[in-house]
Amino acid sequence: MLRLYRDPDRLAARLTALHLLTRPAGEIQAQAARLLPPMQQALAGWPVSVGAEPALSQIGSGSLPIERLHSCALAVRPATRKSGVLHDIEAALRGLPVPVIGRIADGALRLDLRCLAVADEACFATQLARLAA
Repeated sequence: MLRLYRDPDRLAARLTALHLLTRPAGEIQAQAARLLPPMQQALAGWPVSVGAEPALSQIGSGSLPIERLHSCALAVRPATRKSGVLHDIEAALRGLPVPVIGRIADGALRLDLRCLAVADEACFATQLARLAA
């Protein structure tokens, strides 16, 4: 593993965590645009609206507890003032075959896409259909 660091020019391409942390915000926005329709379709029966919004990803703790990177998130907002539906959707996402973890903040359930690899995008979109069932 340490041999990877001998070639710093290719390190981001070969080290998954670094690759995800260095993704350009534009790439993440494009991914959000691709995933927005399947997410909207999956939640069409729920009393919510779904949109793509700018986000800030917290990248660590310890020595860098407040460092953030620009990102994009799928944001699910309740159609009424009652936000209990967000907890129901959050539980349904955690129950998927590949659990999806989001966070509830500012009245929305946010799914930050920074660490969703493009290679995993199709699996994510496919399993969203289970939310509609």
